[in-house]
Amino acid sequence: MPEQLLVVLNVCLVILLYLFFARVLRAVWIEMKEPVAVAAGSVSARPAGKRPSAKRHAQAPAIPSKLVGVAPPEREGIEYDLTAEMTVGRAPGCTIVLDDQYVSSLHTRVFRSTDSWMVEDLGSKNGTTIGGKRISGPRALRVGDRLGIGSNEWDVR
Repeated sequence: MPEQLLVVLNVCLVILLYLFFARVLRAVWIEMKEPVAVAAGSVSARPAGKRPSAKRHAQAPAIPSKLVGVAPPEREGIEYDLTAEMTVGRAPGCTIVLDDQYVSSLHTRVFRSTDSWMVEDLGSKNGTTIGGKRISGPRALRVGDRLGIGSNEWDVR
């Protein structure tokens, strides 16, 4: 083989090794990152039956205010208030941490846009669904939607 070809192959091998190590370090960083501190009252998880005493309006709000767990059974009734940007995944730094083999480390992001709440899949292998249909980009959440992440499902209220 010509010497120039060997030099090019060596450079390509070194670049691939650096990319591999960068990917490994990124995965370790995500898994080891400390949970993000959230302002008091911005995201809470509580059983559905234990609501703070407040008068309920006759009409459902047009903009969603919480996610209520419906599956699996151990998450049924757990509420997450939509008051801050949330990430969902297996990584300890996520707002909602799920121990589910079908959930990626950083699976989904729920965030506020100007007039609605949006959900976005973060490139997960198994995807994020709304009403049983996989989403491909950011999508607005509506009251009554069913959000699916791995084997977990939430009603949007």
